[in-house]
Amino acid sequence: MEPRREGRGRPTGSRAAAQSGRSTRGTRRSTPVSNTPRQRQTSAEIHTRPRRTAGPGGPPKGPRPKAARTGGGSPKDLLPVGRGLVALLAVVVVLATGYGWNKVSSLNSSVTLLGGLGLGGGADGAMDILLVGTDSRLDAKGDPLTDDELKWLRVGDEVTTSTDTILLIRIPNDGSAATAVSIPRDTYVEVPGLGKSKINAAYGTTREGVRRQAVEAGTDEATAEADGIKAGRKALIESVSNLTGVTVDHYAEVGLLGFALLTDAVGGVDVCLKSRVREPLSGANFRAGQQTLTGPKALSFVRQRHDLPRGDLDRITRQQVYMASLAQKILSTQTLTNPSKLQELENAVSRSVVMDDGWDVVNLASNLKDLSGGNVKFTTIPVITEHGWSDDGTQSVVEVDPQQVKTFVDRQLGEAATSESGGRSDYSVDVVNAGTVDGLAANVAGLLTAKGYREGETTSKPMNEFNSLVFAHSTDNEAAKQLVKDLGGGIEIREDSDLPEDKLRAVLTNTYTGLGAIWNTGPQGDNTNDGTSPAAVKRDAGKAGAPIKADTDGPVCVN
Repeated sequence: MEPRREGRGRPTGSRAAAQSGRSTRGTRRSTPVSNTPRQRQTSAEIHTRPRRTAGPGGPPKGPRPKAARTGGGSPKDLLPVGRGLVALLAVVVVLATGYGWNKVSSLNSSVTLLGGLGLGGGADGAMDILLVGTDSRLDAKGDPLTDDELKWLRVGDEVTTSTDTILLIRIPNDGSAATAVSIPRDTYVEVPGLGKSKINAAYGTTREGVRRQAVEAGTDEATAEADGIKAGRKALIESVSNLTGVTVDHYAEVGLLGFALLTDAVGGVDVCLKSRVREPLSGANFRAGQQTLTGPKALSFVRQRHDLPRGDLDRITRQQVYMASLAQKILSTQTLTNPSKLQELENAVSRSVVMDDGWDVVNLASNLKDLSGGNVKFTTIPVITEHGWSDDGTQSVVEVDPQQVKTFVDRQLGEAATSESGGRSDYSVDVVNAGTVDGLAANVAGLLTAKGYREGETTSKPMNEFNSLVFAHSTDNEAAKQLVKDLGGGIEIREDSDLPEDKLRAVLTNTYTGLGAIWNTGPQGDNTNDGTSPAAVKRDAGKAGAPIKADTDGPVCVN
């Protein structure tokens, strides 16, 4: 287990192996590969993958007295996160149905709107939304959560201003896709008025500084607090824009209660864990495998940071797979055609979501009403190391290269995303390891997804062929030809009429030396090593994982 970061002092322990899985950087096995001729087989004959299958409680009922809060607390750095795209999707679902259109006026009157944030101005043909998850013990109206609500959420009553979830989401003007880029909360950046700081301090530290100065100047407390909050939000927006190079058009903010209410409104969300988890600081206590989580349990799932191989980066991955699963459920017909669920979603949004007052939500909903899970994806900015230190040596931080971040974000969100995709996003690629190199299929699949292909399935199964093959519905398929180029060339394309026209299958043998092979000395993807050796850490510097999409057959299993 890697040493915990306590905020002051440098860690003294060495980083130990923590990630599960086998390395693909090992030696080549000596098992011979037969080249004995045999009847050609379809890709279906050599590729199978078993699926694992697997959820009461609810929020306090009755009126909400605005009572003073009491009760035990929990460490502030363990507070729940993961309230981003879910809020936007909930708004869209409520508006983008026949039921929702009739509720537009009531929703507009109940959602808390913000002004004066200096948003917009980017002529990039898309809507860029900054979605922030806070650990506030207030609802969207500024009312404190009741004792019963705090107990239901399994949190204390600390007064905090942390923005522990930060996502930048781009939606093209035609509503054809939604791409969310996560920014780790400890990313070390330039914050206006503060200098170098963790990005999650932009909101809270600026807010408190402006509030205190206003009070000292004689401003009443309520006005000073409002001024501080606005300044904090503007500082965060500017910090994200400076880091990513993207002009933020809209802002949305969701607190603890909102995440739980949105989760329960859809009847819980499916997740999958690689192994059993029991971590008392966050309350995470889950079995391995697929399971359905409701509000409070979901908070524990997405807030756990300790006892994870990559700490906060693994927590971000949890947030992303959880939001992908939730998006898939919200976009399903079971939710869209259920009036009671839509009413719950509307109630959750009105109670817990804060948005800027410049939204044209009706137009947005009209554009997004045909959005599918396959066009909703999540990714994370590349980092140099999650074990960096602030300039004064007092805080552990996530170090990034700002130029590298801008390049990555442009590839994910900008014109480069369109030009470089080459139509790859229209195809999913299954990868079969037909040789003896451990982890080859997972490694190559991750790199292909990073190039823009939709994630397919991976498996290991021998094939009585000497050389690697690519299977497609037709040998004239242009995407198959592009896949061969991306894999390094020299691979035969064979027809498999049983494959859907939007699916390709790469079957790799021990002769494969292309993208992701152990003989390729370039960056090898997240599946090639356990991340513990100095060489692995150096090679992984600046890398980002493959995007997580919302159209998988069941949730992606994570740490």
